[in-house]
Amino acid sequence: MPRLSEVLAELNALWPPSRAEEWDAVGTVCGDPGLPGDPARPGASVDRVLFAVDPVQEIAEEAVALGAQLLVTHHPLYLRGMHGVAADTFKGRVVHTLIENGVALHVAHTNADSADPGVSDALAGALGLRVLRPLVPDPTDPEGRRGLGRVCELDAPTTLGHFAARAAHRLPATAQGVRLAGDQDAAVRTVAVSGGSGDGLFAAARAAGVDAFLTADLRHHPASEATQHSPLGLVDAAHWATEWPWCEQAAAQLDEISDRNGWDLRVHVSKAVTDPWSSHFASSTPALTTNPPGAPN
Repeated sequence: MPRLSEVLAELNALWPPSRAEEWDAVGTVCGDPGLPGDPARPGASVDRVLFAVDPVQEIAEEAVALGAQLLVTHHPLYLRGMHGVAADTFKGRVVHTLIENGVALHVAHTNADSADPGVSDALAGALGLRVLRPLVPDPTDPEGRRGLGRVCELDAPTTLGHFAARAAHRLPATAQGVRLAGDQDAAVRTVAVSGGSGDGLFAAARAAGVDAFLTADLRHHPASEATQHSPLGLVDAAHWATEWPWCEQAAAQLDEISDRNGWDLRVHVSKAVTDPWSSHFASSTPALTTNPPGAPN
């Protein structure tokens, strides 16, 4: 059974904290990795690991019920400064639940986004796309494989509507589903994808010359402006759904590391849907129409 410090070292090699964005909060949130060189403080041991997108109470309780000693999430628990972890707060309760049950929490966020393979590689794989290159390359990577988002190619041309339907079918189901902006019948052969919030990458998607851009959390004004700039089709999926495939990819990476080191870790992926939206109601009133001035009502 490996020590927590050994597992964390491998995770940090996959997703170096130094490659996270400056505003991000990645790495180990709680847990006892021990003190290097001090036999009196060897730290905790690990034989079961759970991967999930969100470090919410439901996931913390799942890790405890599973008997995991390590929970790895994509989203940070704390992104802003805090002065306490009292258990009567949501985040404090998560920390108390984990510590009281001997579960460490480790976060790989933007350092996993830009990794090779990273979050967008997993998203492309879930959609059956062939990755060509990063959408926004990492200038520190001489091989040009790391970076934000991915430029991809479909196995055969399709339409924007069929591509959006493919995304709705292949990504985990959420209340939001998948939204589309653009001509449903437009031809699509190349696609840019970015797991998580991606409306800051519209310029990069246009510069890449792709036919469509699939991401999440598209806001009204940036999306509206993007549709005026070019015929680029926009496909908006749920944030959680675009990042959950990374959990399976990351679990497979840790499985391979475990086999190589002879650790015999049991690695799990949470199937709990932690997307915050729980229901969706389609509009039932007729679409509004605008009459020109002087036209009869």
